[in-house]
Amino acid sequence: MSDAWVNLIAAAVSGLLVAIPTIIATVTSNRAHDKIVDERMRYLVEKVTDLAAKVEKHNEFNDRLIIVEQKVNAAHERLDLIQSNKEAKK
Repeated sequence: MSDAWVNLIAAAVSGLLVAIPTIIATVTSNRAHDKIVDERMRYLVEKVTDLAAKVEKHNEFNDRLIIVEQKVNAAHERLDLIQSNKEAKK
């Protein structure tokens, strides 16, 4: 074998010896990062779900409050009507 082939094979082997650990480290790092991202996503989904439940509860309260306000206004109108009828009878 000529020196050129030996140098070429040595360069290829050296390249592989550098590339393989780099690829392994990259894959390992990506898996660790994916695990962290998945954890954070689960946490965020949980928080968003909690917030959605709180918003729904608030909306239901607001709907009930509107009904109460309407009933109070109707009661005030009836009281005003009763009061004006009493004053008219005097």
